[in-house]
Amino acid sequence: MTKKKFIVVAIIPARGGSKGVPRKNIKELNGKPLISYTIESAIASDMFDRIIVSTDDDEIAEIAARYSEVLVCLRPAELSTDTATTESALIHACDYLASTEKINADFVLTLEPTSPFRTPATIKKAVELLSRDCFDSVVAVTDVTSVLARVKEERFSHVFPNQPRRRQEREALYEESSTIYATALQALRKNKLVIGESPAALVVAKNEAFDINDEFDFQLADLIMQFRDQ
Repeated sequence: MTKKKFIVVAIIPARGGSKGVPRKNIKELNGKPLISYTIESAIASDMFDRIIVSTDDDEIAEIAARYSEVLVCLRPAELSTDTATTESALIHACDYLASTEKINADFVLTLEPTSPFRTPATIKKAVELLSRDCFDSVVAVTDVTSVLARVKEERFSHVFPNQPRRRQEREALYEESSTIYATALQALRKNKLVIGESPAALVVAKNEAFDINDEFDFQLADLIMQFRDQ
């Protein structure tokens, strides 16, 4: 029996504005623009019919265009504001791909440029999970070993009462990671969300799920990269 061939595209959403770290997506991390790590892991996975960088920024577009495997999609101003959703940019990029190259995606993988340690193996796992008929989306998660609590007016209360004090005895809990989202385009269009109605969880290691949000994160990632390359 012939295995069904799905059209799989990667979309890297990369706006020019960044409040935590100015020009974050193209700031050099261990000698290379941050966005390059995500582009190169997508290429290395060999899973995509097309890789798209969706941006509103000419300099990001220029860096992305250095890769022959990448299609640059310049998003309109209304999709580049602080209030515009990532999902709207994803759908716009898919429509752009369909109109310019006549490629109609089945699956969309959202690869944020702020996760430089994402591996090609994780990308492959996400596509494999989504290709099963029982899921319409995949979300990366990491395990949580902390005892979670709320603090209101200096009063402390556990989110989950009666958790064992010993970490080994606690129920396994997970938090959403922005490392990777995979979504059937039909579900993305219907719900306007990267997580559909029947999502699968892809557990990733904490080091791979590292997400750069501020200058401290950037400096730490740079040190890790330097140590890794030694």
